[in-house]
Amino acid sequence: MTIAKQLKIKEFPFEIKDSKNNLIYSENSSGYCVKSEYDSKGNEIYYETSNGFWEKREFNSEGKEIYLENSDGFWIKHEYDSNGKEIYWETSNGAIIDNRPKTEIQKAIELLTKEGLIVDGKILKN
Repeated sequence: MTIAKQLKIKEFPFEIKDSKNNLIYSENSSGYCVKSEYDSKGNEIYYETSNGFWEKREFNSEGKEIYLENSDGFWIKHEYDSNGKEIYWETSNGAIIDNRPKTEIQKAIELLTKEGLIVDGKILKN
């Protein structure tokens, strides 16, 4: 039984907010409801619907999302530089965008591979 039915609410949407005015529960006249949880900074960290769908989120100290996962098995990861610019993004579908700074060794390997001096991870000798 939904909260609105338990309380015999007749006017919809029925909503409950926390002390910081975050919407933590909402229900419509057909009984569909949504529940949310927030961290101390007001970021929504959990979301769930009455049909079983849910999402969990994690945020860094600057309030930027670093991880999301949902009930469908989808996830996404984010990384940011010291200026808050997104430099890495990866999803469970295999999509990756990597703009993280490369080390000098990584740069050298890329150059040697491009020049054909490294093939399949093996250094070719002249």
